[in-house]
Amino acid sequence: MTAATAHQTAGPYWHLIDFPEWADLLRAGGPNEGIPGPRITLTGRITDGAGAAAPDAMVEIWQADAAGSYEPPFHGFGRCAADADGVFHFTTLRPGSVPGLGNASQAPHIVLAIFARGLMKHLVTRAYFAGEPRNAEDPLLAAAGPRAGTLIAKETAPGSWRLDIVLQGDGETVFLDV
Repeated sequence: MTAATAHQTAGPYWHLIDFPEWADLLRAGGPNEGIPGPRITLTGRITDGAGAAAPDAMVEIWQADAAGSYEPPFHGFGRCAADADGVFHFTTLRPGSVPGLGNASQAPHIVLAIFARGLMKHLVTRAYFAGEPRNAEDPLLAAAGPRAGTLIAKETAPGSWRLDIVLQGDGETVFLDV
């Protein structure tokens, strides 16, 4: 009989796959240079259950373009390592509304995957935008019930949005089972 393979948590080897330029989806010379749409920044801080920063976390995003399309020419993928304070920062376009199941429409959002030491599998969540009228009709936000607020990014300045992510405990972010 062979021994079982040991479980390995995600991380902390982000330095092997960290390309800081991937956090700027609109960078000069990048695949989205010149793509039209409202420019935004999305930042946040990742904390553990005790409220301590997760400095070894990495966040990946996927999103539609400003018209709500996942098709080229927009390249809607980005990656960012958290800094020593657990903060991530992306520069991108504000996404448009995308189709959902049936005739449902999903409110504009950005999908985030969080990788960190201690996680056996990455966590997936979404960042919606405060004040977006379509939030009221979004099926996922409705399913999140009273915890939906953990998915809503707040505008801190024109075009700057913040969504803090709590990995567990009080105020834990809603994570999706995907």
